[in-house]
Amino acid sequence: MNSSEKPEAPAQGLTYAAAGVDIEAGDALVERIKPLARSTNRAGSMGGLGGFGALFDLKAAGFTDPVLISSTDGVGTKLRLAIEAGIHGKVGIDLVAMCVNDLIVQGGEPLFFLDYFATGKLDVAQAAEVVSGIAEGCRQAGCALVGGETAEMPGMYHGGDYDLAGFSVGAAERGALLPRDVGPGDVLIGLASSGVHSNGFSLVRRVIAASGLALTDPAPFAPGLSLGEALLAPTRIYVKPLLALHRAGLLKAAAHITGGGLPGNLPRVLPEGVAAEVEAGSWPVPAVFSWLAKAGGVAEAEMLRVFNCGLGMVCVVAAAEAEAVLSHLTASGEAAFRIGRLVPATGEAEVTLQGTIGL
Repeated sequence: MNSSEKPEAPAQGLTYAAAGVDIEAGDALVERIKPLARSTNRAGSMGGLGGFGALFDLKAAGFTDPVLISSTDGVGTKLRLAIEAGIHGKVGIDLVAMCVNDLIVQGGEPLFFLDYFATGKLDVAQAAEVVSGIAEGCRQAGCALVGGETAEMPGMYHGGDYDLAGFSVGAAERGALLPRDVGPGDVLIGLASSGVHSNGFSLVRRVIAASGLALTDPAPFAPGLSLGEALLAPTRIYVKPLLALHRAGLLKAAAHITGGGLPGNLPRVLPEGVAAEVEAGSWPVPAVFSWLAKAGGVAEAEMLRVFNCGLGMVCVVAAAEAEAVLSHLTASGEAAFRIGRLVPATGEAEVTLQGTIGL
């Protein structure tokens, strides 16, 4: 064919379906997830799925002089494990958790959530399983799933691959933002994580490869579960217990322990001239972290820099109220531990770990 010739179009003409995009499947997914979205409705929700945008009434939600707080995040390469293990219902909880846990540490009550799901070829059952997890996360956080986007993009993703992103908006009254009045003498209260949560999975996957185990093999650190099931334990959502603490006037600050671990996240809520002293051994370290350290030959300092190592959230509270906070958290179902204190310092905020966590 010379440069002046053009390829002939197919006899029946091109269609979007022939290009790899199934509009009917997308419509079917929307209908399938509408009940899931309705199950997350809360005060302030307006309308439902299907509109060009989502509405939310701050006045109906009980706010007088609100400041909006927003957060967006993903699940990272934990998705690769979910795809390979064929377990899709839990990463939706992770997606919500990574956003709403970032809202509550600033004093924000999560109000609504939107998701973005992208894939090469839409599998309605797979996508609905993911969204069911998102809805569950929203129920745990007390926020409404008000919409999102499903993108079918052939040529961008292959096989059963998909990607996720989440976006959440919360609000706090103008005078109730966190952190507040943080200083030397305050006590650090750590809240137990549910496992690895959603950070460090590029390293986790390298450790799995080094161990020679398959995701279907029994987890060496979790009797009764496969390795895939154990590692896909969803991120804990701390919104309701922390919101209750905040409303009771007991919370000065909180740090969501994500990528960067304790040393990378706790300083983010400390003012200049204040440092944190953390006592190693003051909280139990879940067995998954010992397995990762040993199977991968990962040094303790690296483990602490990459993973939460058993603490998904750290609260800063007044020393006089520490016991009341511990009782409050225990009564709400959290495993909470007094892990250290704040001290005067010169220069930038930092975390000093006293002792080793014994991986």
